[in-house]
Amino acid sequence: MPYDPSAFPPFAVTVDLVVLTVRRHALCALAVRRGEPPFQGRWALPGGFVRGDEDLATAAARELAEETGLQAHDPAAPANANAAHLEQLATYGDPKRDPRMRVVSVAHLALAPDLPAPRPGGDARSVRWAPVEDLLDQEVGYGREGEQAAPLAFDHARILTDGVERARSKIEYSSLATAFCPQEFTVGELRRVYEAVWGVALDPRNFHRKVTGTPGFLVPTGGTTTRQGGRPAQLFRAGGATLLNPPMLRPEA
Repeated sequence: MPYDPSAFPPFAVTVDLVVLTVRRHALCALAVRRGEPPFQGRWALPGGFVRGDEDLATAAARELAEETGLQAHDPAAPANANAAHLEQLATYGDPKRDPRMRVVSVAHLALAPDLPAPRPGGDARSVRWAPVEDLLDQEVGYGREGEQAAPLAFDHARILTDGVERARSKIEYSSLATAFCPQEFTVGELRRVYEAVWGVALDPRNFHRKVTGTPGFLVPTGGTTTRQGGRPAQLFRAGGATLLNPPMLRPEA
């Protein structure tokens, strides 16, 4: 039998972004307050519909640039301070996830160093960085001071939960934690990334020994900094290793 496209119901494809950064020693996600229905006034993850001439990676990179001003990092290109790690996270296709129509979302995870306050765009009434623990508060919901708290719009709480767990697990066995750091950073700054993402306190001496003893993880730059106060601390940059051997195992909370 010939293929008949009209025999299948149409549906839309969107990309949603779990954009994570570490601000004030806390793991934060980018959240937008929706300015239009559905879920008008509720907080949500940034994202949008995939355009007819875009593939998924292009759509995710475009949304990232529009929401944060960051470019998706190209592993084959030289290091760029205005680039973020971007990877596909998962696909979400519950038929009732969007009340407007059948919408399948391909979520992406973006990681970047401490970022400035974002600016709203598109249909967003406002946009902000918020601690992931606050965004995922199932009992109270999320809302800024003076707002009525409510759960995240759509199925974005599930998407955010999956993105946070992806980040937590990947920094165990990969060098991805350095994506949260500036191009040059100290071991103490890297330790605070692990502490913020995992939500635990780490022993400074053991951490220093592990990360500096893992082949290809960190490379000394030859410089020092006093931005943390106290004695000058040695500066490092990310090494060429993508997988850590041995891995940095997450302590049990």
